[in-house]
Amino acid sequence: MIIILSATFLISSSNFVFIKAKTFQKPTLNSQMLRANNLRRSLQSVLHRHQPFKPPSATGSAAARPFAPRPFCSLPNPPPSSTTDAELRKYIGYTILLLGCGAATYYSFPFPEDAKHKKAQLFRYAPLPPDLHTVSNWSGTHEVQTRTFVQPETISELEAVVKECNEKKQKIRPVGSGLSPNGIGLTRAGMVNLALMDKVLEVDEKNKRVRVQAGIRFQQLVDGIKEYGLTLQNFASIREQQIGGIVQVGAHGTGARLPPIDEQVISMKLVTPAKGTIEVSKEKDPELFYLARCGLGGLGVVAEVTLQCVERQELVEHTYVSSMKEIKKNHKKLLSENKHVKYLYIPYTDTVVVVRCNPLSKWKGPPKYKPQYTQEEAIQHVRDLYQESLRKYRKGTVTSNTSEENEPDINELSFTELRDKLLALDPLNKEHIRKVNQAEAEFWRKSEGYRVGWSDEILGFDCGGQQWVSETCFPAGSLSKPSMKDLEYIEQLMQLIEKENIPAPAPIEQRWTARSRSLMSPAYSASEDDIFSWVGIIMYLPTMDARQRKQITEEFFHYRHLTQAHLWDQYSAYEHWAKIEVPKDKDELAALQARLRKRFPVDAYNKARNELDPNHILSNNVLEKLFPAAGTL
Repeated sequence: MIIILSATFLISSSNFVFIKAKTFQKPTLNSQMLRANNLRRSLQSVLHRHQPFKPPSATGSAAARPFAPRPFCSLPNPPPSSTTDAELRKYIGYTILLLGCGAATYYSFPFPEDAKHKKAQLFRYAPLPPDLHTVSNWSGTHEVQTRTFVQPETISELEAVVKECNEKKQKIRPVGSGLSPNGIGLTRAGMVNLALMDKVLEVDEKNKRVRVQAGIRFQQLVDGIKEYGLTLQNFASIREQQIGGIVQVGAHGTGARLPPIDEQVISMKLVTPAKGTIEVSKEKDPELFYLARCGLGGLGVVAEVTLQCVERQELVEHTYVSSMKEIKKNHKKLLSENKHVKYLYIPYTDTVVVVRCNPLSKWKGPPKYKPQYTQEEAIQHVRDLYQESLRKYRKGTVTSNTSEENEPDINELSFTELRDKLLALDPLNKEHIRKVNQAEAEFWRKSEGYRVGWSDEILGFDCGGQQWVSETCFPAGSLSKPSMKDLEYIEQLMQLIEKENIPAPAPIEQRWTARSRSLMSPAYSASEDDIFSWVGIIMYLPTMDARQRKQITEEFFHYRHLTQAHLWDQYSAYEHWAKIEVPKDKDELAALQARLRKRFPVDAYNKARNELDPNHILSNNVLEKLFPAAGTL
């Protein structure tokens, strides 16, 4: 009805304007008769053209001519056929106008705010429900909208949710804190989050074990058990991950003698669609336990976890600046003599920031060291560069997203906040990035020194703002005999960055872990002495401008593709499960699937999925693409 009325109104309006412009008066009876006469002659002409042609007789008598009725008024002879064609085009034009106006009316009809993402469909309009949930990961790189986002408070509620969804074959993907850069826990079809199941259930002081609900966050857990003198063996950089999520993706800290975090798990309760709630450990079904411990959320919803803890202890952190030449000399010693160690490489400089942590000696106490520079002096160089760059870009060299009115006091910003603001001025300009990296190298040089604190305070790391990350894991020999391939990897990466003029910001972070016995861990090994290196490359998203974020994203994936093409196969490197991205290209996807099969027990994993979750309600697009059934490859 809307289409017809709108179209009629538009046509009527256009006709009215035409008449008014031509006559400036209402049509008279004579003009109406003239129009009717013209129409009649047009129709007669059309009929005449479709009759067989009969040439006139030689005499030219009236009796030999075709009969043609005379008009009821005396008018000139009918116009040629071009006039008839014009009449036909006019009526065809009216028809097209009618249809076009109807389509324009329909497709421009305003949609409510909650349905903007829906495409218009002819004769169909279904607005989305008001309780639509938008869920995104921390970096804002992946986002979905779903009608189903469940947060049970007890294991019985979780069991009921999983059972009901399995009966309906409704997706209910487990999602943790959403910190994974690739959004591995997200799906539009439906999600379950255990944020309300976040309690410490039992503490075994004698055996240094703790049983917790899987929704508890790392920092909550550490705070909850410190009164017992316990803590976790190792930590990732961020403390906001839920235990269930960080274990399932094979996350890690750093330390060549310390395994990834999944190795701290000694038993788990899984709520499965097919078999209900099951408990797995190395004593109870060890085969499934080592498969499900890093199960990517596809074998069951992790409801409870029992973790092996260690005694709470203070650490001494020593941060200093070195070079690649010096690192090569001391690398084996640094790996073997430090409980925790990591390197931060700064592209387009020869600076390597070394951060090592060891337990505080009860006899020696904290080191006696007076820093050469204060924190204010260390960061001042970065502030100066920001003010200088801001003046330059405001003059119009490059369009800046920074407005003077909204500019915060730079003296209140941390180093990482200042770096984000610097990068936002021109994030893809290699020369600008080089200057920012040089300022960062200077900041670390002036920040050398020691810091003392509890392990959960020391081992954290300010990763900066929203970002794209790709992290690979590859073997680096054994603790007794490092292969040095970890440093070769970095050297080739730095050469690649300079050769390809990649606007690579700092830092490129390198960490180490011992092996994991979890079959799906990138650090899996049957040899107890094996060590693995983890290398992360990064590009920040320091702006909310959609066009600029798209450009940064494209540049990052170019950067990542170059590292994949030149380094991954050479060093047997595989991406962290929370950072792997599913290719859109079919050939690239097939190559990735085949590559994963060489490293991981994909058939065993798929078999367990089919037994525990036959309808794949816990799955999502990422899992289905990475682990297709063998027959579909």
